[in-house]
Amino acid sequence: MTVFSFAFYLFAVITVTAGLMVTLSRNPVHSVLWLILAFLSTSGLFVLLGAEFVAMLLVIVYVGAVAVLFLFVVMMLDIDFAALKGEMARAMPLGLLIGVVLLMQVAIGVGVWQVADGSQGLRQAVAPSEIENTRALGMLLYDKYFLLFQLAGLILLVAMIGAILLTLRHRKDIKRQNVLAQMWRDPAKAMELKDVKPGQGL
Repeated sequence: MTVFSFAFYLFAVITVTAGLMVTLSRNPVHSVLWLILAFLSTSGLFVLLGAEFVAMLLVIVYVGAVAVLFLFVVMMLDIDFAALKGEMARAMPLGLLIGVVLLMQVAIGVGVWQVADGSQGLRQAVAPSEIENTRALGMLLYDKYFLLFQLAGLILLVAMIGAILLTLRHRKDIKRQNVLAQMWRDPAKAMELKDVKPGQGL
């Protein structure tokens, strides 16, 4: 067994094991830590494939930002684990049914898998000896798939605006700043002088 094969099987086993432990861990903090391990081992697989740029993006964005944010949120929230276990026990039959259906779909897909002729050549957009993978990725995104890339960004923008509108609530018992009322106020009416008698309040 070569070093490349050993590294591939090592990262693959770690990724699958960490993914299982994310769902099987009873403590949410442990689940997030297993998720970070899964991201790191997946970035190792990307390095073996020659996609160093994607591997570094996975480490910087997902491990350095998203997973750490999940970890802080889970640690700061006051979670009632007993209530969570009760809810999970009630939903266990439905979850098992959905899991069996998903496994059957994966088994059917793997069973009918066939490698098309010339698929290896189609996967390689640019020869590795001609250009580095970062520039090749940029050429694919901003040249060949420019319209799809922009449409994906537009969909994400619409989803973000929709999430803000769905969660925005105007409550009457909260005082809010009215910028226009502050700008259009009359300085003569903004302050009122009171003649306070000695020993009396307002």
